[in-house]
Amino acid sequence: MLLHDKLKEYRLILASQSPRRRELLADAGIEYCLAPRFECDESFSAQMPANEVAEYLSCLKADAYPEPLGERDILLTADTVVIADGKVLGKPKDRADAVAMLEQLSGREHQVVTGVSLTNASTRCSFSALSRVKFRAMSREEIEYYVDNYKPFDKAGSYGIQEWIGYVGIEYIEGSFYNVMGLPVQRVYSALKEFVGLE
Repeated sequence: MLLHDKLKEYRLILASQSPRRRELLADAGIEYCLAPRFECDESFSAQMPANEVAEYLSCLKADAYPEPLGERDILLTADTVVIADGKVLGKPKDRADAVAMLEQLSGREHQVVTGVSLTNASTRCSFSALSRVKFRAMSREEIEYYVDNYKPFDKAGSYGIQEWIGYVGIEYIEGSFYNVMGLPVQRVYSALKEFVGLE
């Protein structure tokens, strides 16, 4: 049985405001309903290893979901972080912060980690996926052009790989491209198959 047939027995709930995650799930043929917006405190300890933060935040989001879940519900929560110099780069506070982040990433390799949690009434499966991304050295003018025209203020690390900067700035990626977009679709697909008993 294919996953999309098996999922008809379940209600997959995507708890994310990210249009990219919605698009990726839809393009993979995975039907879902969208959770209503809810508040979640996304703070984490400064002592937490940077590569554990995304998965931890995906669990926090699942814990904050306000509706009771049944055994046939599957809540999907996710968080993506960019890591440079061992530190987490979240969403930029403003234009200056976005420019500063991209200047920090320019000409260097960084890591993108997406943490995912699948949760129902009694079970949770959590995992994270890591991709390495290398930007060529970009000029201040290029960085400011991107920030001013694409306004990446809702994106970890201040960039979207599917936008202009990804086309002209990225030298290579090791790992999943879709992970850098915000959801490691192949890992999610495999985890969902296991969650519903297909593997």
